[in-house]
Amino acid sequence: MTEVTELSAGGVDLVVDQGNGCRIASLRVDGTELLRQGERYGAFPMVPWCGRIRDGRFRDGAAEHRMPLNAPPHAIHGFARDAAWRVASAEKASAAFTYDLADPWPYSGRVTQRVELAEDSLTLALGVETYQDSFPAQAGWHPWFLRNIGGEDARVEFDAAWQEERGDDHLPTGRRIDPRPGPWDDCFGMPEGVRVTLTWPGQLELTVRSRAEWVVVYDEQAEAVCVEPQSGPPNGLNTLPRLVTPVDPLEIETVWSWRRL
Repeated sequence: MTEVTELSAGGVDLVVDQGNGCRIASLRVDGTELLRQGERYGAFPMVPWCGRIRDGRFRDGAAEHRMPLNAPPHAIHGFARDAAWRVASAEKASAAFTYDLADPWPYSGRVTQRVELAEDSLTLALGVETYQDSFPAQAGWHPWFLRNIGGEDARVEFDAAWQEERGDDHLPTGRRIDPRPGPWDDCFGMPEGVRVTLTWPGQLELTVRSRAEWVVVYDEQAEAVCVEPQSGPPNGLNTLPRLVTPVDPLEIETVWSWRRL
């Protein structure tokens, strides 16, 4: 049985496939699909980490943990995107979902995703919490926006404070450099909050915002453009760990707003 939740608001229709990683499987504005279709695409939550972990290994104090190498030689994007989530609540234009962290993640914890749809915006929120041991984690989203929705290709515009220099292994080297022109598979720093605008000329303008400080922009495929707000940079479990504790959960939110042109 297909496990999906359908939301609608003012000419906008959205489908959450909670059985396949709680991804946004479809987002249609006035009947026009904005997301690349397919079981690997849509817009999925990245949790309990974002991007790549070098060699699939990270340390927590003296302990070293190894994650499956699903993008050899690295581990990428967490594994909640491949799991079935549970519906906690569902109304006409909003819903909430939960996922309990499990093997191979070495810690127990719960992830909650909240989805709220309006006629001109979509709000997504992720929370990662623990009731037992503290652990490092990251959270974010990986949307695959269609490059073309029927007219000219989308334009991507943003103003970043820095770019994380990318090594040959696709991981940040630790150096921050001035932002460079695309094509990109790169992480950018926006200390005042993420703001990236996609414009499909004559059709739609969509802006991705978040109070998070990092965003990965990926536009190396012909079919889609990815704008990924996240709580830390790739390999951040090693280079910039953010601990989830019983009194301090990890919380992140993004708002996508659009206007017809």
